[in-house]
Amino acid sequence: MDVTRPMISIKSIFSGPTAPPSRDLQRERREWRLESDRWVHQRHVDRGYRIKWGYVAIAYLVEFMVIGASLWGAWLFAGVYSDGDWHAFYFMLLAPLVYAAVELCRVPLGILARTQRSHFVRGLAVLGIIFAAGVTTKSVSQLGEMMFHPRLMEAARTKTALKDAQADRATIGDRIKAADERVAQYTTELDQIEKRSSDNAQQLAGLPAQRCERVFGTNSKGRKYQNLKCVADPRVAALSAGVTKASADRAVLIKELEEARKARATLDPGAADRRVADAEQGYRNAVNRSQLHSFTAMVYGVDPIDVTEQQVHAFLRIFVFLPAVCAAFASTILALCAVSTRRTFMDEDDLGAAVNPEAAPYMLDAIADALRSNPEPILPRAANATGAVIPMNRPAQGQQSLPGQNLPGQQTLPAAGAGA
Repeated sequence: MDVTRPMISIKSIFSGPTAPPSRDLQRERREWRLESDRWVHQRHVDRGYRIKWGYVAIAYLVEFMVIGASLWGAWLFAGVYSDGDWHAFYFMLLAPLVYAAVELCRVPLGILARTQRSHFVRGLAVLGIIFAAGVTTKSVSQLGEMMFHPRLMEAARTKTALKDAQADRATIGDRIKAADERVAQYTTELDQIEKRSSDNAQQLAGLPAQRCERVFGTNSKGRKYQNLKCVADPRVAALSAGVTKASADRAVLIKELEEARKARATLDPGAADRRVADAEQGYRNAVNRSQLHSFTAMVYGVDPIDVTEQQVHAFLRIFVFLPAVCAAFASTILALCAVSTRRTFMDEDDLGAAVNPEAAPYMLDAIADALRSNPEPILPRAANATGAVIPMNRPAQGQQSLPGQNLPGQQTLPAAGAGA
């Protein structure tokens, strides 16, 4: 068995020999393709411009990505700030829908700005591009602000906590002094009340006991009666009231004194210092996680915790509005570059020069003189089928030689010098 012989499959047996491609068919396809290319090229020439639809498709793709991101950001924004009210939620989505419709006009306006021949229409198209780019700048800048918003809010919250801790530490001495004075005041008042209560109790104990005696008499019915009548010292009631009031005041002062002592116990300078240190660490961590604070500190050459709000918001304008403007004009510039223009017969004549109407009579006179001097038409000379080979470098009779070509019997002239 010859191993070099190719294997014959069943499919090749039943399919039969493959017919070679028809040259006429290939020629027709090639001519059709060339004719189509010529027709497309001629159409572009007649129009005066050519649109590269691949670039236009990329521009529309970029535009749809920007619009989709803007609508999705508006949806999230409305969900966060509508506070659960679905009326407010859908009201907040109406403007982004209008903005998206306006943004769709930028790419067609860019194509119109290149293809229209009227300068007025081109100006209107450029004005529309600027308006649509402004809308896109607003939408994209909102997305940029939403990107930096969580970090900025965390940094602001931790900075507020740091300021509160620093203010608490700055006033800890005065508050400790005030708390000590309050405790001393309550202690003094309590001592005075206890002294007054003790004096009243001693005076009340020194008073004589009440005197009691039997009283005899006869009532209106003639019956005799007897009662026990006690007469107390009038100072007893006043002293008893003083003792009762002192006891009540003492209970109130004891409660206030306990609260004042508890408030004084919370006023610890060491605890205030620890709170300030913790707040500084929290603020530093929040700032380090904020890209905006890091870039601001890098540019100004300071510690990220020392950057000011003015510096941060200045960079926020750069990081938000500048990319938004670039995103607004990127797809438009791509659409503008997708159109290539050329001058046609509608812009100028085929020779590329305008004819002055005043020179037309002189040109017509020159043409008429040339026709009168040579009235007989020049007919093409009939070719002789002699089969002789004509050299390619030999010109026809009555034809001038080309530059650099020497005819038989013609003298070669020297080349002209630089001063000729």
